[in-house]
Amino acid sequence: MINRSVTVVLLTLLIASGTIEAAQPSGSSATSTSVANPVKYQATKAHSKGKHLVFIASDHEYRGEETLPAMARILAKHHGFDCTVLFGLDENGEIKAGESNIPGLESLESADGMVMFTRFQALPDEQMKHIDAYLNRGGPVMGLRTSTHGFKYGNKESAYSKYDFQAKAAGYEKGFGHQVLGQTWVGHYGRNHKQSTRITIIPEQANHVILTGVKNIHVKCGGYNAVPQDDWNILTMAQPLMSMEFDGEPDASKPPMASEWTREYTSANGQKGRVFTSLYGASEDIVNDGYRRMLVNATYWMLGLEAKIIADSSIDFVGKYKPNTFRGGGYARGVKPEVYNGFESPIPANNNTSAPRR
Repeated sequence: MINRSVTVVLLTLLIASGTIEAAQPSGSSATSTSVANPVKYQATKAHSKGKHLVFIASDHEYRGEETLPAMARILAKHHGFDCTVLFGLDENGEIKAGESNIPGLESLESADGMVMFTRFQALPDEQMKHIDAYLNRGGPVMGLRTSTHGFKYGNKESAYSKYDFQAKAAGYEKGFGHQVLGQTWVGHYGRNHKQSTRITIIPEQANHVILTGVKNIHVKCGGYNAVPQDDWNILTMAQPLMSMEFDGEPDASKPPMASEWTREYTSANGQKGRVFTSLYGASEDIVNDGYRRMLVNATYWMLGLEAKIIADSSIDFVGKYKPNTFRGGGYARGVKPEVYNGFESPIPANNNTSAPRR
């Protein structure tokens, strides 16, 4: 009896001290929290800018779950930004590209900037309310590739259905893409995996601060259509090529289209928020130095820190980065967010991108 009492006391002390964890019932909130977002990268003190960025990754095809943690590491390690990365997760707490479940969005409450790589999200209202609140205060936004059609509620009941890329809500037509990024989904302008894209700087924009030190941009994504609006400040043009090579022949049937631009949106409280939109950004796109530098510079710009942009600042990857080839459903299986903690683990965690046979 005495020995048993001593054991109970010792176990209680160990649980209280955090040395071991108390068992939780299956499906309890404590269990889900232990495998949930976020991944955090703290700014190096020598470079700290005192700014917090939140990266939101959940698209079905272009491997935003690889692009965003890789960019977050670069911005934290080399540029001094505190970075929080959130992923779409399945019921087991594993990253599932495109999943409409992104725990941790309350991180936006302290965010100075939001970077989005989403597609067709129908987030629960308890999660979506944090994005809504961020936009209502006019926070800066960077949107990549499929973020133009980042939300799709369809017939799903939601207080936030106006964010749908086909929304007809008065005053918020065409949803988040059109109202914030400047464009909703328009369509492809080149074939993925058959046609890459060469991005060139508009001569009149050569001195724009976002393009400081930027050159030789070539991305693996096929082209996207663009329908410029009066309030776009277009920086670059995208030329679909007839091959996957930088020096590939231009597709004569497809003249250049706008590819990156800046604009401002007006929040519910009247605040203006800076926006940088890119129709590219897949996991393989950021291997290109010119494209990666443009995203780094755009981060500074959207935060109002353009005076701190340096043409030859480091944009080196932090840790091994060898992206999976993008395709629908081709995300790395069995990966929990904590695998990407720290600066050394490889991104992606594995190359097992095939769904198991049933």
